[in-house]
Amino acid sequence: MAEKEKTKKAFVVRLSPELLEELEKWANDEFRSVNGQIEYLLTRAVREHRKKNFNPEANPRSKP
Repeated sequence: MAEKEKTKKAFVVRLSPELLEELEKWANDEFRSVNGQIEYLLTRAVREHRKKNFNPEANPRSKP
């Protein structure tokens, strides 16, 4: 996992103050940093997107 950590890319995200405040509260509730919470949420969203796109039953548009 140490090798994977080295490959992470940093970038800037612009958020409204209200959204940032909500993310801070949520992250605090789950004992994560805001960065960790955003990464967790994005990872979960990507997994769900992949499942939806690769599961024909979950995605009616992919049926012939």
